[in-house]
Amino acid sequence: MDPFSPEGELLNIQNAFHTGEYQTVLDTSTSSLSTQSALPARILKLRAQIALGNTNEALADIEGEEDVPDLAAVKAYAQYTAGNTSKALQTVEQLATDAAENATVQVLGGTVLQAEGRSEEALALLSKHQGSLEAVALIVQIHLVQNRTDLALKEVQAARRWAQDSLLVNLAESWVGLRVGGEKYQAAFYVFEELAQAPSTTSTKSLVGQAVAELHLGRLPEAEAALQQAMEKNPKDAEVIANTIVLNVISGKDVGELVESLRSTAPQHAFLSDLEEKSVLFDKAASKYSAKVAS
Repeated sequence: MDPFSPEGELLNIQNAFHTGEYQTVLDTSTSSLSTQSALPARILKLRAQIALGNTNEALADIEGEEDVPDLAAVKAYAQYTAGNTSKALQTVEQLATDAAENATVQVLGGTVLQAEGRSEEALALLSKHQGSLEAVALIVQIHLVQNRTDLALKEVQAARRWAQDSLLVNLAESWVGLRVGGEKYQAAFYVFEELAQAPSTTSTKSLVGQAVAELHLGRLPEAEAALQQAMEKNPKDAEVIANTIVLNVISGKDVGELVESLRSTAPQHAFLSDLEEKSVLFDKAASKYSAKVAS
């Protein structure tokens, strides 16, 4: 039996990870798992450590075990997260050659490659998956970044045929729905609302998803309530801060303090990079015009 299937023993810990309940992942006992599930569960716990900012602990845990492709991929991802880009890329490139069929290598290697802007290489690695829903979800995200909603939708529809009501398929379909718009906004909202309201999946990630759907539906007070709840859970969550900035801009509120908070929390965040790019373009356009002085 597939341990990640609806009947599998890893379903709960996997769902906790993908809804952002990282502490729950770490707190989950894995002592009674089968031999087949032991390594996948360990990988999820290591990734949860990294997501919580405990990169050094994750690296220490796998020291000397780099001969296992899964753990080598985790180490490379942890190194990349810690800023050791060149070493991480070197490892990922080697793993993509030597262990391209490994699911953990595909997902974490693809994540690193995409973060470096090497989308086609990431997709080439991910395309080697054999029924990995996490690989599918990452492929969907990459296509959305590429503004290829058509390819993202095609990927989701294909996965829906064999994965049916999987959490990751529902999430991926919701991401695409937020890009497609129209009635898909409401469908995405229902998915995120269900996750955000269930005690076992009420994470900042689920609340941000709900808030984004509310924003698209024009329900600003509801979006603000969801983001406030997320902020109370984790005031340093970069996605919460970034989406609160968007909400406040739409609402006509000052965002100076929030922007500085985001710079302090996640200086390399995509929102800040985009903001800087737009600022440079604005200054460049403004420089073409000079104020006229009345005589």
